[in-house]
Amino acid sequence: MDFKEAKKRASQLTKQIRHHNELYYNQDAPEISDFEYDALTRELKSIEKEYPELITPDSPTQKVGGAALKLFSPVAHAVKMESLQDVFSVEELREFGDKIDNTKTVFSVEPKIDGLSVSLEYDGGKLVRGSTRGDGTTGEDVTANLLQIESIPKTIAFDGALEVRGEVYMPKKSFLKLVERQELLGEQPAKNPRNAAAGSLRQKNSAVTASRGLDIFLFNIQSIEGKNFDSHIESLDFLKSLGFSVLPFYTKCNTIDEAIYEVDRIGEKRGEFEFDIDGAVIKADSLSYRKTLGSTAKYPRWAVAFKYPPEEKETVLLDIEINVGRTGALTPTASFTPIQLAGTTVSRAVLHNEDFINEKQIGIGDTIVVRKAGEIIPEVLSVSCHCENSVVFKMPTHCPSCGSPVFRAEGEAVIRCTNTDCPAQLLRNLIHFTSRDAMDIEGLGPAVLEQLVDADLVHNIVDLYTLDFNKVMALDRIGEKSTQNMFDAIQKSKQNDLSKLITALGIRHIGTKAAKLLSSRFGDIDGIMNATFDELQSIDGFGDILAKSTLEYFAVEDNRQMIKRLEELGVNTKSTKTAAGDRFAGMTFVLTGTLPTYTRAAAAEIIESLGGKVSSSVSKKTTYVLAGEEAGSKLDKANALGVTVIDEQEFKNMIN
Repeated sequence: MDFKEAKKRASQLTKQIRHHNELYYNQDAPEISDFEYDALTRELKSIEKEYPELITPDSPTQKVGGAALKLFSPVAHAVKMESLQDVFSVEELREFGDKIDNTKTVFSVEPKIDGLSVSLEYDGGKLVRGSTRGDGTTGEDVTANLLQIESIPKTIAFDGALEVRGEVYMPKKSFLKLVERQELLGEQPAKNPRNAAAGSLRQKNSAVTASRGLDIFLFNIQSIEGKNFDSHIESLDFLKSLGFSVLPFYTKCNTIDEAIYEVDRIGEKRGEFEFDIDGAVIKADSLSYRKTLGSTAKYPRWAVAFKYPPEEKETVLLDIEINVGRTGALTPTASFTPIQLAGTTVSRAVLHNEDFINEKQIGIGDTIVVRKAGEIIPEVLSVSCHCENSVVFKMPTHCPSCGSPVFRAEGEAVIRCTNTDCPAQLLRNLIHFTSRDAMDIEGLGPAVLEQLVDADLVHNIVDLYTLDFNKVMALDRIGEKSTQNMFDAIQKSKQNDLSKLITALGIRHIGTKAAKLLSSRFGDIDGIMNATFDELQSIDGFGDILAKSTLEYFAVEDNRQMIKRLEELGVNTKSTKTAAGDRFAGMTFVLTGTLPTYTRAAAAEIIESLGGKVSSSVSKKTTYVLAGEEAGSKLDKANALGVTVIDEQEFKNMIN
């Protein structure tokens, strides 16, 4: 292409790569695979190589893609945390080998763990700080969350200052457990272990991090006081002697040919590992020679990362099964002739949704192409050959679990079952009903609810209020005291405000805020059930979608009968909230950061009881921003717009 075309294409690629960098590094929610992302980057590099005048200092090829988030305190790295140059062929590996003087160094080869790069700093034998890579020069202080990873030593037998670099990752078994849990709770499941690990490490609540089963492998000494090493492998052996969880294997190779052989060997075995890898790293082992080679603006010249292409195979589609999720979503799953992918036998893969099937024109009997996303979850990519008389698969019109009609909401790709009592949705509905924001029934967590369902003691939410004490106590791991506490919590929940019951019902699009608006406007459940569309739509803060969802829910006779039964069992269906005053009438508050004594929920309740509104976003219409510690972008926006910012003490003064 000529210069004009190259400039235009480079601009397009830069915009695309920055978009995907933001999703991958900062939001942990990628839209494309690593292979597709690498293809974009390689194309941009190729253009910049042909037209060097198009290279700019802020080009994605010249800087690390991540950034330090404002959620955590920034950490300036004393030693830059560089990224690695990616290569994709044996020829490129040989080119790298040709640039290395083999008389001055051997090579080391190690797996490239697919996780989040972090720095650990020790002083006087104690872990004093941990941070993410960020953009390579500035990261985020995530010390509290790194302390939750059991394999990170809190103390070591070395008194000097030491900074080490490692990769926090999520083991495959932990990832599959997390995805299962997220699907059970109706949450968007993590796409791959890398993003799951990154998201888990960037939690404000370190208890969440602790529950995710994260682990770490160390792969480098960034700096060390009072000790010198000749080689990289020697430094890793030293870290291992201190009790660090170092890379599970690293191999010394005398020539680039030996290194290439080791790269191939790792690639063949990658499906057997309990952790996800996205390549292998080849490094010059001599540390003094590394200093001679130096680095470019973005990469060290003494190392490259070989990226394995995603393994894809063809197979024959035998059937398409429909699974009903906990939210009523109907998900098609392909069943096909078993194939070997990434070291394991695969016979089933996700087909996403109806649109995907129609787009790919997938029919039973067709030959399909399958790969493992993130080397773990199988997915169908395309149809390579249609069978004779192939017919595109049609999604069912009725739920395969309960036989009820299904529907597809406007603007959504998912088809859902209309029956809220559908057996496939039962556990998810129970978990939501008993959750803190809903009926807040302590002692009825997901594990206990699953036991109740498996024991055939609960078939719907009404059954929670008619449980047999002795039958519950007879279940495994549930004693008399636990059972009594559970029953006390169930009785206590009957006195909840109407808004909590509305939240608990799980009406589509109706969360805690909308439930409070309904409760405040109508006062009791009968008023809500018999409200017209115009009445619902007229509520300030309510729109067409919320009004329509409310009408549709209460139009189902089974739902009305369920509420009648709850009333008969003593569950409160009236608003218990009375306005404490109107001093905040007409005011809109936004809450951000951690307050010294109030929780955000408690502060919001006070504001609403005094006639004010609580919004989730800052605008020119915002009256006050109530800010606590570690306030983020909302505080910045408030200052930019000139919105008044108050702290908790000022808020208390306003209340009193």
